[in-house]
Amino acid sequence: MTEREDPVVAASRAVLAEHARTFNLAGAFLPPERLDEAAVIYAFCRLVDDTVDEAPSAEVGVRELAEIEAELRQESAPRPLLAGLLEIAERRRIDLRVFEELIIGVRSDSDEVRIADDEALLRYCYRVAGTVGLMMCGAIGVESQTALPFALDLGLGMQITNICRDVAEDAKRGRIYIPESRLRRVGIAPETILDGTVDRRLLSMVIEDLLKLAERYYESADHGMSFIPARSRVAILVASRVYRAIGRRLLAHGSDPMVGRTIVPRRGKARWLSSALFTFATRRGQERSVPHDPWLHRGLAGFPGADPLAARLCDRFVADPRSTSTP
Repeated sequence: MTEREDPVVAASRAVLAEHARTFNLAGAFLPPERLDEAAVIYAFCRLVDDTVDEAPSAEVGVRELAEIEAELRQESAPRPLLAGLLEIAERRRIDLRVFEELIIGVRSDSDEVRIADDEALLRYCYRVAGTVGLMMCGAIGVESQTALPFALDLGLGMQITNICRDVAEDAKRGRIYIPESRLRRVGIAPETILDGTVDRRLLSMVIEDLLKLAERYYESADHGMSFIPARSRVAILVASRVYRAIGRRLLAHGSDPMVGRTIVPRRGKARWLSSALFTFATRRGQERSVPHDPWLHRGLAGFPGADPLAARLCDRFVADPRSTSTP
């Protein structure tokens, strides 16, 4: 499959270039066929997201998502993008439930959003971002099932970073993704985020804790990088480092998400690109000896790609000895 031969790939590459600057940068390190497949997957994810965010009403968005679901299940004729996606899923053995979980997560954005606690946060992040990590595993040539929990962690870390960065933008849509339990723990009433009267000092404390939580997921994801074929690994390292830099930059500026959208300038991206290349050059696969921490997937038991040992944490609460504020 090449860009010239397949108009779906050409259109998907254009979507990737326009909307995903970080991944488009990383994609320069992917073999062409792998980039084509990753672009189609990204275009599908973008379609699902835009179906809700750009719909004239919540009802229309939900109805159009149902149409996409029907095409995924081949209950109706798939549009070209969906047909291409299904072909990739079959060829790369990507579990179709992962695509369905993404739709479930995005559908939850069609109304007011409130997240009760950390486990609800992880389930949301799994659906809208962790699933993307699992999809991309197939596209970039990851074959070991052992790698999937680590890939999932990269998506979780990225989405938590997104949530921390976009508090003000999300509030304009009536959405609060910060767990209510964390807000009330420091004395913040969630509605003050919506009306702009939130105590920014207290909010910054919550954001700082969440960014530290994201770091735990990025660190875990690093242990799974050696499962990725060498050339594709560079691309994922680049995406991970550049995205992780958003959270670190926000931390460095006081963790206040209300001052404006945090971005990584071109010079900063170059530095993190260099870091990714250095990591690739110096690591020799020793990360595979590090087992995945099932605690990171508490509340995700039974979800495709989640750590199977997380099921042992479902029926009882065991305090994490490293922290009282993280899952």
